[in-house]
Amino acid sequence: MDWGNVTVEDLVDALREVDWSSPPRPLSEFFSRFTVPKSFAKWDSRLKCNLYYYRTNYFIMIVFILGLGFLTRPLAILSALLTALSVAFLNDSFAGSFSEKATRTVRRFSPQLAAKMRPPLTPVIRGRPSAKRAIHICGQPRWVFVLIFSLVSFALWYISCGLFTVSLALLIGLLATILHASLRTPNLKARLNTFREEFRAVWRNYSEI
Repeated sequence: MDWGNVTVEDLVDALREVDWSSPPRPLSEFFSRFTVPKSFAKWDSRLKCNLYYYRTNYFIMIVFILGLGFLTRPLAILSALLTALSVAFLNDSFAGSFSEKATRTVRRFSPQLAAKMRPPLTPVIRGRPSAKRAIHICGQPRWVFVLIFSLVSFALWYISCGLFTVSLALLIGLLATILHASLRTPNLKARLNTFREEFRAVWRNYSEI
């Protein structure tokens, strides 16, 4: 996989489609070897490669930095969690897993309500879906949950007066992520055996539509 030919849109789509439930890479690997890229093309390829491969590590690092900034603002912690959920709902795998677990929990108390939380069926023509299946959460379109969680989190940010705190902490987290992704030398074995196949699997799904 030549990451230099992968556009930002392709990378964003792959991150949205891929499973984020995989455990983070070991710290011994995450902080293993750092070098300065020799050209802009190498930096661009390395940045995309590491953002995809270490996605879980970067997410945990950003959440940790945000947590340090919210030690004096408990309400802001709830705001951050709701914001993180609204962003996580944009990932297909997380949204589907969340919906399935929520439906399973509700089924224990109300099977009738759980039946209404099932996603609508996609019409099938000649053994293939007639259109790309839209993501639903608890029977509702995904954008409904993203909008509700975003509005509630924004209101809590306003009440807690923690908008400046989260902006500063988020900026530090993003800068730390970009700095690490720019200087961390990609693991050659992992590039050849692990995340390349994951990315190709996601790309294959797009080509079949």
